Amino acid sequence: MPRFAANISFLFTELPFLDRFAAAAAAGFDAVEFHYPYDHDSQDVRDRLAQYRLKPVLINIRSGSPKLGEWGFAGVPGREESFRLCVAEAIEYALAIGVSQLNCLAGVQAPDTDTRLCEMTLISNLRYAARESALANLAINLEPINTHDVPGYLVSNSTDAIGVMDVVGARNLMLQFDCYHMQIMEGGGTAVLAATIERLLPRIGHIQFADAPGRHEPGSGEIDFADLFARIDRLGAEGKYAGWVSAEYRPSEGKHSEETFGWLHEYEDNAG
Repeated sequence: MPRFAANISFLFTELPFLDRFAAAAAAGFDAVEFHYPYDHDSQDVRDRLAQYRLKPVLINIRSGSPKLGEWGFAGVPGREESFRLCVAEAIEYALAIGVSQLNCLAGVQAPDTDTRLCEMTLISNLRYAARESALANLAINLEPINTHDVPGYLVSNSTDAIGVMDVVGARNLMLQFDCYHMQIMEGGGTAVLAATIERLLPRIGHIQFADAPGRHEPGSGEIDFADLFARIDRLGAEGKYAGWVSAEYRPSEGKHSEETFGWLHEYEDNAG
């Protein structure tokens, strides 16, 4: 079966951050990811991971404040120095807790900014991030984000992401394939998502999921996750994907995280 991880920046948010590790383990997850752990001492995080025998899958390079319209600044001209400082911070933290992948958000294009300048800034910054990460034996992921939720986002579909990656030319720069964002942008449901994943698999470093629309748990939207997980499982069995598949969704209104894991229990029962 797919190796499922829990995104504890979206799940178990009724608990303090450091208490979410225990909750994820109790729910049956073997791995976790989280966006921005930098306000917490890395040793505290490492201790929780060890205590609950959880593998850290992914952290994000700092991306600014979404409340201020910031969704990363790798492609924002004039923010190069801040980006480099954040890359150094993320690498240091990743090495301290034992995570091997960093997610990089491209950012939003300001209305008065030249598109080509943003693209060149993104390419230059990704080359820097990939080079620095390679020295630490880490991968950098580029995640397309849909422009319905984040208008003006610089890299919003898998085709554009692969195009940027090709220009950067770094072997450790991978695609972060979020099924929710790709369903919003590329449509087609399970069959198209699965076909895109299989086609791009050599370039994919990490897979995330949430149902669409709404970004809630599987079963709340239009994606057939039983079928999608079965297809990903087949790719794993064929030795084509050995990575994690992370639940990065917000529980439906009125539900605690523990009430949304029917998809996990159903898949485990079918796999058993």
